[in-house]
Amino acid sequence: MTETTYTPPRVWTWDSQSGGKFASINRPIAGPTHDKELPVGRHPLQLYSLATPNGVKVTVMLEELLALGIEGAEYDAWLINIGDGDQFGSGFVAINPNSKIPALMDRSGETPQRVFESGAILLYLAEKFGAFLPEDHATRTECLSWLFWQMGSAPYLGGGFGHFYAYAPEKWQYPIDRFAMEAKRQLDVLDRQLAERPFIAGDVYTIADIAIWAWYGQLVLGRLYGAAEFLDVKSYTNVVKWAETIDARPAVKRGRMVNRTFGDPEMQLHERHDASDFDTKTQDKVAAE
Repeated sequence: MTETTYTPPRVWTWDSQSGGKFASINRPIAGPTHDKELPVGRHPLQLYSLATPNGVKVTVMLEELLALGIEGAEYDAWLINIGDGDQFGSGFVAINPNSKIPALMDRSGETPQRVFESGAILLYLAEKFGAFLPEDHATRTECLSWLFWQMGSAPYLGGGFGHFYAYAPEKWQYPIDRFAMEAKRQLDVLDRQLAERPFIAGDVYTIADIAIWAWYGQLVLGRLYGAAEFLDVKSYTNVVKWAETIDARPAVKRGRMVNRTFGDPEMQLHERHDASDFDTKTQDKVAAE
């Protein structure tokens, strides 16, 4: 396949017309573009997010905590529509200066605590509530190693493979081949890890599973980029079995629904402020009113 040769200029300049599907919300600078205060609900935990894989990590974690009966994990989940640039509002930037979802405010203490980066939020909640993070030092270390593995690896899957395979304005073989190779290597890493253990860090379900499932579990279940056949995900049998096991958890199903604005209306709960919202405020019910 012949591709146009690109010679980089001596100094790169931004072309706002290039970049494909998400060009309108990408820019080479940080900071807010407009003033917009964020809403605040009645619970101490205020989540501002969207049901991308990174957002799903946190809503699954919160729903798992609630499933354990931890009342302090009740939360309000507010929709941040990244396609509309909500992440560049002044209120959101004050919580996450990197302007990426998810972002969390914990108002349970004397001073509100902001937490950003999905892995940091998972760790914060696990430590705050004493759940899904092993107490044994060796297993905890293994869990955190895999959590950081996911945080470092997923950009190759999302920003690399997913971008060039699904979102780039043109299909170019070299970047697709390059990132498909890396995505499959990562799946093989997971498949080997899961060959002799039910969960990523061993015998117990942890924040490492929650983080990795949101990306790689959903990938092998056919929910990311329409790429399941292309990547031959069914060949990673251990990952598929693990992904199906986690997918069957009721809290995971609920977590997938929160801040979701696409797909089946029955699976879309744009905002979540109470457990009853899953029964009364999904988009199929809202549309029927």
